[in-house]
Formats: sequence, C-alpha cells, structure tokens
Amino acid sequence: MSEYTTVSVPKELAARVEETIEGTSFTSTSDLVRFLLRSIVVEHQRSGELTEAEFQEIADQLRDLGYLE
Repeated sequence: MSEYTTVSVPKELAARVEETIEGTSFTSTSDLVRFLLRSIVVEHQRSGELTEAEFQEIADQLRDLGYLE
C-alpha cells in the first residue's frame, strides 16, 4: 500500500482547480496534482533530464490553465 504526504496549495487556487475539473475524469484536486506530477516525472525520466526550456514550457502551460500565477 502506498504512503502519502500532503501538498499545500492556496485556497484560491484549490477553488479554481475544483471549478476546472468539473465534468472531467478528475474527482479531486489531489487527482489532478498526482496526474500533473506524474506527467512531469515521466517526461523527465524519458528524456534523462528536463531542460530549462522544457520546464518553462510546462510552467507556461500550467499558467495558461490557471494552475500557476
């Protein structure tokens, strides 16, 4: 069985995430955060390392989606 830890996000961001995931297959903010983190980690592992440009592209996409300020 997996062990878990807690990640804190501002309440305003959590509320925006909840609105964003309505009608999607994500059932909670935690589901979405796990998906996003896995995506980043998988990309990093696949390429051997995440370049600054790739990291910036991911950050820009998350910002465009409203997940980053």
